Amino acid sequence: MGHEIRLAWKNMSEGWCEWLSRSSESLADFSRRKEEDRGEVSALSTFPRWSLLAGEVEETPTDIVVRIDVPGMNKEDCSITLQGNVLHLSGEKHFECETHDSACHVRERAYGAFQRDIALPRKVNIDKAVARCKNGVLTVRLPKAGSGDAKAIAVS
Repeated sequence: MGHEIRLAWKNMSEGWCEWLSRSSESLADFSRRKEEDRGEVSALSTFPRWSLLAGEVEETPTDIVVRIDVPGMNKEDCSITLQGNVLHLSGEKHFECETHDSACHVRERAYGAFQRDIALPRKVNIDKAVARCKNGVLTVRLPKAGSGDAKAIAVS
């Protein structure tokens, strides 16, 4: 029995270590600074503050393509800035409920303001960068080889 417990513990530990190493960069703190600054306690205080903004960075022969999962968000909720080889993503995920007299039994999604920085593997041409948000995925296409100036990128 002791051997089985040690084996189970080892497998569980390895699984958590792999999950943490893969997802640590995608963890985002969804802050509620507006409410906190005013000293308010909102309905959001019972929701998780941390969530994943899972994504990937793909390099093609001509572009760096960044995809980030942003379920439930519109293009107006996201702001993207590029400075050097770091893509800065920030925005706000808004809480919506069907009625104010409902009871929530499971609260796993996070709401509030967030930000995430993603290091790019190559210099890119910021003047030709494009972004679009469709079906809960934010895709930023950045042509390779550019300057290191800062620029905001509009989401279409």
